[in-house]
Amino acid sequence: QVQFVESGGGRVQPGGSLRISCNISGFTTDYYDIAWWRQAPGEKREGVACISSDDGSAYYADSVKGRFTISRDNAKNTVYLQMNSLKPEDTAVYYCATESECGGHVLSSWGQGTQVTVSS
Repeated sequence: QVQFVESGGGRVQPGGSLRISCNISGFTTDYYDIAWWRQAPGEKREGVACISSDDGSAYYADSVKGRFTISRDNAKNTVYLQMNSLKPEDTAVYYCATESECGGHVLSSWGQGTQVTVSS
C-alpha cells in the first residue's frame, strides 16, 4: 500500500523560503514520477512541480518557475520542494502524488497535505 506523508509546511513572510518534504512508503522514489500539487481555499487544485523517475528531469508550473525546485533523495525515499521568493498567492495546502508521467494522470489518492501560509 502506497502512503504519502507531507511535512515541513508553516508560516513565512513574503520573500521568504521554505522546504517541504514528501516521505513515501510502498515504492521507491526512483520508480515513479512524483509531483507536488497545491490547493488554495476556493481554488482548483493545480500542479506545481514534477520530477521524472527515468531521467530526473524536473517540470514546473509557470507560476513557480525560477522560484521552486523539486528534488529527490532515493535513499530516504523522500521528495522535496524548495520554495524561494514566496508570495502570498503561494498560500495553499501542498500535496504530493504519483503520476503516470509528468504532465499525465494522477495515480494516487490525496493525503492530508501540508499547509504553507505566506503572510506578513
